[in-house]
Amino acid sequence: MSKLSIDYITGKIRSVIDEVMKYFVGDEAVIIKIMASILIGGHVLLEDVPGVGKTFLSKMLARVLGLKFSRIQFTPDLLPSDIVGTKVWRPDKGSFELVLGPIFANFILADEINRAPPKVQSALLEAMQEGQVTIEGETIKLPQPFLVVATQNPIELEGTYPLPEAQLDRFMIRIRLGYPGDEVELLRRRISWRSNDPTSQVRTILSGDELMAIREFIEGQVIVSDDVMRYITGFNIIRRDPRVIAGPSPRGLMILMSVGRAMAVIEGRDYVIPDDIKKVAIETLGHRIVLKPEVSLEGVSGEDIVREYIEKIPVPK
Repeated sequence: MSKLSIDYITGKIRSVIDEVMKYFVGDEAVIIKIMASILIGGHVLLEDVPGVGKTFLSKMLARVLGLKFSRIQFTPDLLPSDIVGTKVWRPDKGSFELVLGPIFANFILADEINRAPPKVQSALLEAMQEGQVTIEGETIKLPQPFLVVATQNPIELEGTYPLPEAQLDRFMIRIRLGYPGDEVELLRRRISWRSNDPTSQVRTILSGDELMAIREFIEGQVIVSDDVMRYITGFNIIRRDPRVIAGPSPRGLMILMSVGRAMAVIEGRDYVIPDDIKKVAIETLGHRIVLKPEVSLEGVSGEDIVREYIEKIPVPK
């Protein structure tokens, strides 16, 4: 692939966002933040009530990015082998045959992830962290790019297994879609689609190879000044907040910087400014903050804490 330029990348990403917004009736800023995570190979946790379009959006993104899509419905009786695969005895061959599971795709939709038992979540954790799975002692690399978009319902807790902190930390951002701003427009579009699922109508804008090339560009070409780095590390003050048990880890701050670099590219720049960090700090750090139980019972969330500190931390000029 020829050498990419910032203008070319920004134009391509803009085309992706525009194509998605033809079908997604909601806040464009949400799509931009999800794209920022995807561009740097981050996994995304979509957390919202049923019926707001989490699954629909995931299928659209996979198609517009030209990635092989696989949907895994998480249930309490799911086994790790149902996800990663297993070895099956073939009597006619007199040997075991490796049968790969649905996780061998580029874009995985882990639907209702918190309904899966801990063993299944551990299998997914290895895939998300290492880009590989282990099947009966054999380690197998996953195809690249590899992205997990997981969904969960934050209201319905019966029969669920809350994600452990280690699993939450593997999601680059946690974001809520919210209700569509104009539901009349949503109904109009449903009529024009002539289908409940218009995914087949979505144009493919990028490819897996282009996505990997953009990721390399962001890692190698997007500048972060010392002043912006100091601004990012300013969020470590949250660790000293009396309401907090554990604040953003050093890895959390590195991830915040990475998402900020992707935001800069989306905005058409090869350097990061504080506004890039501000735009994604809540979604990047909120789920990495562990609050004291009494604070959580008062309805305060990690996102609320980050929102407070965005206003307090001095912004470099």
